[in-house]
Amino acid sequence: MRTGLIAKKIGMTRIFNDAGMHVPVTVLQLDNCQVIAQRTEEKDGYTALQLGVGTAKVKRVSKAMRGHFAKAEVEPKRKVTEFRVSADALVEVGSELTADHFLVGQKVDVVATSKGKGFAGAMKRHNFGGLRASHGVSISHRSHGSTGQCQDPGRVFKGKKMAGHMGDARTTVQNLEVVEARSDEGLILVRGGVPGSKEGWVLISDAVKKALPKGVPMPAAFRAPNKVEEAVTDAAPADEMTEAADAPQVAADDATTDKE
Repeated sequence: MRTGLIAKKIGMTRIFNDAGMHVPVTVLQLDNCQVIAQRTEEKDGYTALQLGVGTAKVKRVSKAMRGHFAKAEVEPKRKVTEFRVSADALVEVGSELTADHFLVGQKVDVVATSKGKGFAGAMKRHNFGGLRASHGVSISHRSHGSTGQCQDPGRVFKGKKMAGHMGDARTTVQNLEVVEARSDEGLILVRGGVPGSKEGWVLISDAVKKALPKGVPMPAAFRAPNKVEEAVTDAAPADEMTEAADAPQVAADDATTDKE
């Protein structure tokens, strides 16, 4: 099981395939998606990767999270989440995941927070048919009708589909097709719509109901972290170092002689 990615929803557009047909796509952008921490079975009881994306102002990050990011040697992130992975799919901390993590034509699952719709009626919220348009129904044509039972049990069951708050909830759309992956630009184009508003964060992962295609990067497509290495210079021969050290003194002696 591979890790997923955190991306930002840019919006929708369309592209044209080889047959000249337009394909509606949602553009998802990777904003420096890096591995922040590893969760292992021995230490944490489960195996997962913690990813972070975006850039946050230091003053808006708690001291505990500052230390967490400093330990991973990455900049403070705006969005942090974990993906369960198998033990052989762990990636080095600090690595940056790239858009070619998914192949063209691959099926993915996308998780996001849907747009808030406020208070909605039963017809809009649950796709009810409403009451009859005539013959006895007055005013309440879009109502949901009866909700309770008889004297026994004499109450409304929990979970009854009624009018109420709609949207602004975690939503998953399965089996979306990856139309294009632009690694150099950090863009992933997914066929169709994706939940949430523009500039919202979405989680992309391999589809759980479809088999992985052949050739997917294992354990992931990533760039290794840039480690700070000490600059090592070749030592100059001892004779050259001696001459370089003596040069200022010789110049000083010549200046003294001219002065005299």
